[in-house]
Amino acid sequence: MDAANLAMVSSFSKTPSPLSTAKPIMRAPFSVFSLPSTFKPLVKCIQKPSNSTFTCSAVTSFPSHSDVSSSSSSTKLKLLISEFKSLVESIDRVKRLLHYAALVPPMDASLKTTENRVPGCTAQVWLHVSIDEEGKMRFLADSDSEMTKGFCACLVWMLDGAAPGEVLALKTDDLNGLNVVGLNGKGSASRVNTWHNVLVSMQKRTRAVVAERQGRPRSGPFPSLVVTADGIQPKGSYAESQARFLFPDESRVQELVNVLKEKKIGVVAHFYMDPEVQGVLTAAQKFWPHIHISDSLVMADSAVNMAKSGCQFISVLGVDFMSENVRAILDQAGFPEVGVYRMSDERIGCSLAEAASSPSYMDYLATASISSPSLHVVYINTSLETKAFSHELVPTITCTSSNVVQTILQAFAEVPDLKVWYGPDTYMGSNIMELFSQMSMMTDEEISEIHPLHNRSSIKSLLPRLHYFQDGTCIVHHLFGHEVVETINEMYSDAFLTAHFEVPGEMFSLAMEAKKRGMGVVGSTQNILDFIKQRVQEALNRNIDEHLQFILGTESGMITSIVAAVRKLLGSADPSSGGGKVSVEIVFPVSSESVTRTSTFGEMRGSLKVNVIPGVASGEGCSLHGGCASCPYMKMNSLSSLLRVCHSLPHNKAELSAYEAARFSLQTPKGKQIADIGCQPILHMRHFQATKRLPEQLINQILQPCDNGRSGMHN
Repeated sequence: MDAANLAMVSSFSKTPSPLSTAKPIMRAPFSVFSLPSTFKPLVKCIQKPSNSTFTCSAVTSFPSHSDVSSSSSSTKLKLLISEFKSLVESIDRVKRLLHYAALVPPMDASLKTTENRVPGCTAQVWLHVSIDEEGKMRFLADSDSEMTKGFCACLVWMLDGAAPGEVLALKTDDLNGLNVVGLNGKGSASRVNTWHNVLVSMQKRTRAVVAERQGRPRSGPFPSLVVTADGIQPKGSYAESQARFLFPDESRVQELVNVLKEKKIGVVAHFYMDPEVQGVLTAAQKFWPHIHISDSLVMADSAVNMAKSGCQFISVLGVDFMSENVRAILDQAGFPEVGVYRMSDERIGCSLAEAASSPSYMDYLATASISSPSLHVVYINTSLETKAFSHELVPTITCTSSNVVQTILQAFAEVPDLKVWYGPDTYMGSNIMELFSQMSMMTDEEISEIHPLHNRSSIKSLLPRLHYFQDGTCIVHHLFGHEVVETINEMYSDAFLTAHFEVPGEMFSLAMEAKKRGMGVVGSTQNILDFIKQRVQEALNRNIDEHLQFILGTESGMITSIVAAVRKLLGSADPSSGGGKVSVEIVFPVSSESVTRTSTFGEMRGSLKVNVIPGVASGEGCSLHGGCASCPYMKMNSLSSLLRVCHSLPHNKAELSAYEAARFSLQTPKGKQIADIGCQPILHMRHFQATKRLPEQLINQILQPCDNGRSGMHN
């Protein structure tokens, strides 16, 4: 029995225990508490005194063990799990945890620094880590929450005095057995996250002190931007180049605002724009409301709203399928007279869109068309032509990275024996399959929180009926190795991790693990922005000094919108309240191999030079191992092009013919207009977003495969 159990038992037992005065083994000044070298297992319930609020089960002790103090961490973990499981009543488990908290020695105030804070915990948690002369790890932890302090006591008891390898070998999933603490209800998720986040910080700091002791150089830090209420501090040359455009030339901003106002031009731009363009656009938004920066889904909606407000032209800063969508949706909404303009006289491509128009993708859909009932779920980042041709082969609905999971789950729930064919992005398809595989091991209750119409049985049954395209490619994925992921593991394992749903392989696994403990998000660019804003607001609400660190696992162009949102939040805090100061660090996971040779891409795009930052490529795609890329196609949308197009309107339209987003005059193989049929999958998605159900028309098309159920669609 450990010292905590002895103290608890002796306080309740009328007859003193023979071990109640045993002195704990003092292994190090950082030791929280230790088990005596021998103890007598209690084989029956010890009767509680009449005035005790503890139940009989509260004094059930560990199984017998000869020398727990020298046992491995895994053995101690098993004993701890066994102890908590032996406590039947939730209140007893809570009180046991609070008793352990009372045994934690107070931490010296000098160690309660921002640097020693454990990220991701609702309460304040401080952790001090060192290594002794024998190479054993020493931990000291404290918290301003008694419950959290109890968690820390258990972790320190398990790992204090362990070898570094033993500390690093413990997985967060190994702690799941301790979730039987029974702290259900409000706040239970954050309490469970405490186990995980404290362990992750222990491991990160263990790596650091071991590397320092061995004189082994660690990986260099990634470049980053630190945002405070007082300003922005770039760290590293890449961050300096990004920060340079966050405070744009006022004359350029005024020039753009004047021409937009004069000629009633609206601007819709993707998050992945060049930082110079985004810097000017963000500043210009204060003076002209018809500028919108977003992910691809919202761009067309924003253009419609601008047309309703009187804008006569729309400038689209993105790749070509985005301007195509804006043109088609404006026509659908009754604004054919509003001009839509691209920012280059060259084709602004996207490798994912190109993959969806390849012969192999058409073969993939041909297979789907003979397997009924089938639904094609196509990523929105594809051309209108692809959407139209696909819809004539297989009933099709568009999706985004933020709604793809719900779209697929709802389709499986509404259509019995459905087969779903996702494409074209292979990485996202693989991640969806992995996510559903993980869901198949969850409880029915956990699954219902993701989608109320599913349980473990239904998830298992849909897995063999889910297909994804195997040849969706990104133009820069071959450039990267494992360096980015390894550096995140070594130096940033306790940071908030954001990742676009398209990140493949290891990066997806890292982000999903972080998400489980409240430290990450996997989703769309908007999901990433919302996650960062939420965490910053939570820190401001805590009203203490805090430093938040976010890994930006998406295209580096997102930084402008993120910094603008963070600065707005930090600026909204009342400085006279005397509250804590919050700083936010945005980290760019840039590999040392981040600049690629230009010859290979030059063969594809002539003289275009490509500076690649590991991660998202080709619009919304990602590199093989998940760092952040700067998309060369998106960077074809320059500030000079925007100004040239705006100044040329409306009198020099002839000179802008190559810039205009033309309407599709071609027809589908079945004689329908591409613009009409290509919009149908988008409208199906909009119906789903509004109602959370598939449109009845689409379900009829799925269930009536003859002519794919569209013979009378436009009658």
